[in-house]
Amino acid sequence: MVDEKVILAGLLGAITWNLITLILGLPTSSSHALIAGYGGAAVAHAGFKAIIFGGWLKPVLFIFIAPFIGMFVAVLVTVLTSWIVRRQRPLKVDRWFRRLQLVSAALYSLGHGTNDAQKGMGIITAALVTDGLLKSSEVVPYWVIVCCHLAMAGGTMAGGWRIIKTMGQRITKLNSFGGFAAETASAVTLFATAKFGIPVSTTHTVTGAIVGVGATRRLSAVRWGVTRRIVFAWVLTIPGAALFGAGIFHLVVLVLR
Repeated sequence: MVDEKVILAGLLGAITWNLITLILGLPTSSSHALIAGYGGAAVAHAGFKAIIFGGWLKPVLFIFIAPFIGMFVAVLVTVLTSWIVRRQRPLKVDRWFRRLQLVSAALYSLGHGTNDAQKGMGIITAALVTDGLLKSSEVVPYWVIVCCHLAMAGGTMAGGWRIIKTMGQRITKLNSFGGFAAETASAVTLFATAKFGIPVSTTHTVTGAIVGVGATRRLSAVRWGVTRRIVFAWVLTIPGAALFGAGIFHLVVLVLR
């Protein structure tokens, strides 16, 4: 039920959705866009019998669960670290956490790759199996792993500045202490979910963590209007990317007929 056209259309559907949300500065989940674009293209090709609904359960549930896990862990990290440095001077604390944030950012990046890069590997593996170049029982080729991680690193270096501005400045005011707490909480959550094979969104996780850090100061420290827009985009991601995937599949069929 899956051929090269389905995979191509699924990827283009996810990319289209990601580009639209990038232009709008909305940090949506590329993982859910990929799942939905791929699924929409498959449905356009073979109908709903192409969908394994059991495989969708955990990703869809964790659209709602992952932000709360990130928020809860961020509150715990913030409270614990605040208690540890409670007797230190603010300037000294800031200097410490500017350095510690390099560690927390590295851990978060590792968690990001542990989670998100695997989805690209899955799509490439599906393409190899579809073309008969790889048996479904074989392990993922090493070159696929390297290419996916290089692409992740390249995309991170390229930067999506509108999304960076939304995450770093528009949800709540973050200093080095808050950044450390949010990144550490996100890293812990991503490592735990990767261990259990749950494909969560790193975007959802870190957004929840940032909200948790802001809420520990006071609820009004969080810009809830911006947060509502982000959540609305999350909800639209699966149907939106699925529609793009289905529509692009029909275009691909016409072009490659």
